[in-house]
Amino acid sequence: MAFIKLQELTKTFPHAAKSAVKDFDLEIKKGEIITLLGPSGCGKTTTLRMIAGFEKPTSGEIHFGSETIFKQDYSLPPEKRGIGMVFQDYALFPHLTVVKNVMFGLLKWNNKEKKKRAIEVLELVGLAQYANRYPHELSGGQQQRVALARALAPEPKVILMDEPFSNLDANMREKMRYDVKRILKSTNTTAIIVTHDQKDAFAVSDRVVVMKDGVIEQIDTPMEMYRCPKNCFVAQFLGKTNLLTGKMANDLKHVYTHIGKVCLPTKSEQLIDEVTLSVRPEGCRLVENGKYVAEVEDVIYSGEYQEVTVKINTEQGGKQSIFIHVPIEQQVKKGQVVSFDIKPELVSLVEK
Repeated sequence: MAFIKLQELTKTFPHAAKSAVKDFDLEIKKGEIITLLGPSGCGKTTTLRMIAGFEKPTSGEIHFGSETIFKQDYSLPPEKRGIGMVFQDYALFPHLTVVKNVMFGLLKWNNKEKKKRAIEVLELVGLAQYANRYPHELSGGQQQRVALARALAPEPKVILMDEPFSNLDANMREKMRYDVKRILKSTNTTAIIVTHDQKDAFAVSDRVVVMKDGVIEQIDTPMEMYRCPKNCFVAQFLGKTNLLTGKMANDLKHVYTHIGKVCLPTKSEQLIDEVTLSVRPEGCRLVENGKYVAEVEDVIYSGEYQEVTVKINTEQGGKQSIFIHVPIEQQVKKGQVVSFDIKPELVSLVEK
């Protein structure tokens, strides 16, 4: 049995032309970390709020194990759902010390048990030594860990996190991704996280749910989703990609595109006339005597690699732009004629 089950969850706001969330179906295992990923307005925060009980669904059902949380004409109040919430701004009480912030949600515990439990979770998040400090005396990352400790303290059934990394700088963001995942996994805590950032989602999640216009586009592990996006939207939302259209060869292993024949990682199950390919920039490799010849149009240094845009002549007489990730030690300059190959492993068939 799924630990959390969302069935045909739908939310239509009054006077809205279409639903904010439509027919959302998802099953989550105990201890699994799920991220709802998508652009602003895609319905991910509305979905989180429906699970929390802050927003009443128009239709559908929510179940935690064998317990019904919501169905038509029945809704368990938010405070009885066994949910820990970590808000985007952390929502810490400025006039309370760290330990008292963590103790705040332990309503049914006596004072001795409250303090003991608060210290336990502060040790878990590495902040026991800051127990008597106030929130303004902590860094952004430390404040986030206090918010997480407060959410974990009552031993909730699920933790909900709304854009938990958005207020952090790049270095702290990377560290907190690691810390949050480590803490959640060490406690076997089920978590649902909302973000619009692909790197956040990939770093912490067991599975990612990509949403667009209130509808689920794809559910998969980070690796499978990046390598095998279902459609053009998912492919482009998860980072830069090259979209090529073409016709499948009779061998079901190659596609004839405007820039030439491209090899698929595996044979297609059926012959499809018109197809679209997603080719990741790191799947294009500059080599001597490569299969494809192009002219360098632009070079952008990004630190980890060079993002190189090349123009390649198409078989129809036009030009096609291709993005390629090039190692930083490889010399490339604008106007240079280069050749490259495409790794089949980073090619995938996608729906339009």
